[in-house]
Amino acid sequence: MGFVLSSFAFLLNKTLLTSLKRRITVYLQVLNFLISLSIDYFFFVKDREMREFQLKLNENQKNRLENALKQIQVLSTKTNSSASASVIVADTIPVNHEDGVLKGHGTSDLDGEVVATLCGVVERVNKLVYVRTLRARYKPEIGDIVVGRVIEIVPKRWRIEINFSQDAVLMLSSMNMPDGIQRRRTAVDELNMRSIFEENDVICAEVRGFQHDGSLHLQARSQKYGKLERGQLLTIPPYLVKRRKQHFHHLEQYGIDLILGCNGFIWVGEHVEVRDAMIEDQENKPDQQINMSDRSLMSIEEQERTFTPLETRQIICRIANAVRVVSSLGFNLTVEQIIDIVEMSISLNLEIHEMLGAEFYVQIAEREVERRSSSGKRK
Repeated sequence: MGFVLSSFAFLLNKTLLTSLKRRITVYLQVLNFLISLSIDYFFFVKDREMREFQLKLNENQKNRLENALKQIQVLSTKTNSSASASVIVADTIPVNHEDGVLKGHGTSDLDGEVVATLCGVVERVNKLVYVRTLRARYKPEIGDIVVGRVIEIVPKRWRIEINFSQDAVLMLSSMNMPDGIQRRRTAVDELNMRSIFEENDVICAEVRGFQHDGSLHLQARSQKYGKLERGQLLTIPPYLVKRRKQHFHHLEQYGIDLILGCNGFIWVGEHVEVRDAMIEDQENKPDQQINMSDRSLMSIEEQERTFTPLETRQIICRIANAVRVVSSLGFNLTVEQIIDIVEMSISLNLEIHEMLGAEFYVQIAEREVERRSSSGKRK
């Protein structure tokens, strides 16, 4: 009898221990979930606080901004009504199956119908139907103009950060040498790579192609590509930069170079004259017989030219703030819009830091409503 009771007690204790372990496991899972939820909420609150800190609106400004954005949305809907259709997830895309439709990115086949698996705009290229997302990461294409930062120097190549899932590669053989002569790259050139680009340098290049591992292959074979100095590098969402024929802009009235990188990296810097190195060598040949004192004077003058004037630095900051305003409002970035915002800030006698104020944001949104409504009436 005692053996039976002891066996029953042992089984009972084992059952209780198993149930206790299960409860502890469940409690730990719930605890981990609550911890992750609290961390997510913490970062959500911090992000919301940062946004509110960046742009503090009173009730009047908030109502004006909301009304302006609603009007912009209505105007953009009217403009795009005759163009490609906008879809959300699970929307049916009307197609003619008799034409042999090819289902592309963002589409799927469900019960004999083509449905969207992404939110975006339906694009059609011959028989191919795909959905182009309005807000997405940078998807490089061959020929894109990109702005990047050198993060590593390895044998015969530089690794460049270009706001992509993988780092891009710029080969030593894919760029112009400082002397401008087209020749084979030697071991001396490889040793002198750091004299061309070093870590944290900002450069401009063109997408040449993709490598077998999915990384990008860049090239800088033109004089307009290369190292960027004396300016600011801005980062905006890549979908705000549309692919155009011209991404290099010289703002002559300000003496500023503006490069709109397809990857969302924007460069605003002092204008630099692009000249052929071979032509410069030919022009400098008659002046090679200058004495050492004249050379020292010329070097001092050249050093003085490397300093950016205060007026140029102020206009660089003003243009950079204009880019920030456009990016924060979610408008597509265009040169005409940037120049208009800069001229508006100058006409209102605003200081550079006042361009990031709440009232200026509201005024830009209302001005955009006027511009789009006037352009719609002209059409």
